[in-house]
Amino acid sequence: MSANTWEAAELRSLAKELVARHPVDGDPLAFLRARFDAGLAWVHFPVGLGGLGAPRALQSAVDEELAAAGAPDNDPGRIGIGLGMAAPTILRHGTPAQQRRFLRPLWTGQEVWCQLFSEPGAGSDLAAVGTRAVRDGDAWVVSGQKVWTSLAHKARWAILLARTDPDAPKHQGMTYFVCDMTAPGVEVRPLRQITGEAEFNEVFLTDVRLPDDLRLGAPGEGWAVARTTLMNERVAIGGTPVPREGGPIEPLVRAWREWPEVRTAGLHDELMRLWVRAEAARLTGARLRQQLAAGEPGPEGSAVKLTHAMLTQRITGLELEVLGEAGLRHDDWTLRRPERTDVLDRAATHRYLRAKGNSIEGGTSEVLRGIIAERVLGLPAEPRTDTTVAWKDLPR
Repeated sequence: MSANTWEAAELRSLAKELVARHPVDGDPLAFLRARFDAGLAWVHFPVGLGGLGAPRALQSAVDEELAAAGAPDNDPGRIGIGLGMAAPTILRHGTPAQQRRFLRPLWTGQEVWCQLFSEPGAGSDLAAVGTRAVRDGDAWVVSGQKVWTSLAHKARWAILLARTDPDAPKHQGMTYFVCDMTAPGVEVRPLRQITGEAEFNEVFLTDVRLPDDLRLGAPGEGWAVARTTLMNERVAIGGTPVPREGGPIEPLVRAWREWPEVRTAGLHDELMRLWVRAEAARLTGARLRQQLAAGEPGPEGSAVKLTHAMLTQRITGLELEVLGEAGLRHDDWTLRRPERTDVLDRAATHRYLRAKGNSIEGGTSEVLRGIIAERVLGLPAEPRTDTTVAWKDLPR
């Protein structure tokens, strides 16, 4: 059956058949494996890789049918990096053997993934990464340091960008790997944040041997592979579906309703401005997801992610103003290693402090503005002197 011949009713029927064969109150992992094997995990993926080759827009029909039946899900909040970044990259650039090996346990949540991209000296300028990978027979020896790595302490696998040719210009001398996080030489250390939590980690790689069959894409073409990951990452961060008056604006509106004695005309005007912008951002995210369903994510994902960061910081700031002294109480400074960002269930102070990281994670706001200027608005690129210079000769 070709992609264009599938209809929502057929997929709903397949979902019902799955529930009939595998009761939803049985072993959750067994159900998820059966769902993947039935092609109902990502319906737009190829047959045998969790999909049916159906239009991506029909995924919602399956999700709705299984949710109504009470079927277990794969906890996407816990495995978001694997689902949103590793999976689309493996599908597009991986070998058939890599796709068969990684996609099923990734989707069921048996194997957690993290992303080894950012470095202390190459965060905003990802193409400047200095972690080295040197070919040694049928393996690569990797050494370097990564930072701001979510879930590294839980991850079985990581997507890794490393420098393999220091004589090439910085965008051309990188290679993309899947890193075994259990390999000798991988060390994970927690990074405690301003909130008191440690969502992120430093990852030290010391002579880590990765077989060549863990390489994703051709040697030296890692930047092209990484761009697939980055475009999907920005959609994942800024394009998450939320209901009307949901997401970051929700606790602010709740505070406004519960604390009438602090209302002023000025706060009311600012609240309304942010409410309208939040609604516009929500609808823009919905449009982006429709665009994604029709093909590849475009640079518009950068605009959604940038808006999400700016808006969340202003919203959490206004929430503190509305709450006054009560907004200055923090709920818990205990060091925690959360598996997901749970700001909506935390104190207003926590939301305010956590929002500071929104303009850094997943691409800084400054980098995203450059992408929007060049690829969306068509403005001239910023003058650059490092695009033809060997990476090893760049000043540091």
